[in-house]
Amino acid sequence: MAKTGITFRGGLLACLSLLAACASDTPEARLRQQFDTMQAAVEAGSPSDFIEGVSTDFVGEDGLDRAALHNLLRARALTNTRIGATTGPLDVSVDGDNAEVAFDLLLTAGQGGVLPDQAGTYRVVTAWRLEADDWRVHHARWERGR
Repeated sequence: MAKTGITFRGGLLACLSLLAACASDTPEARLRQQFDTMQAAVEAGSPSDFIEGVSTDFVGEDGLDRAALHNLLRARALTNTRIGATTGPLDVSVDGDNAEVAFDLLLTAGQGGVLPDQAGTYRVVTAWRLEADDWRVHHARWERGR
């Protein structure tokens, strides 16, 4: 009897694992994973890993392009030992190969210190698209919180 219980539990665990894998492979789940990976790269001071998730034709506020964004992140990585990027809940909307992710952001510098010239919160809205089966951000706009 014990052997049957173990087999049943093993089969049940295998089925649950497959269901979890299928659920995490949805376009929204993959987008959220890409977002998390990019956020972790910023916090780890790894601008090269972050920029992999940015489209080559990226456009941000005031005409910021991909190269300028990469340079900005590299400069921040050199001047701050760590950058914390704390986000509020993500508001994700997926429509086929396009998506929008909106969130509130608080930037901090290691040990909870606030970056002097960027103190405060931001409301960020990003536009994403699937490029070669990977989500990449191609547009971003942000507004300083009030």
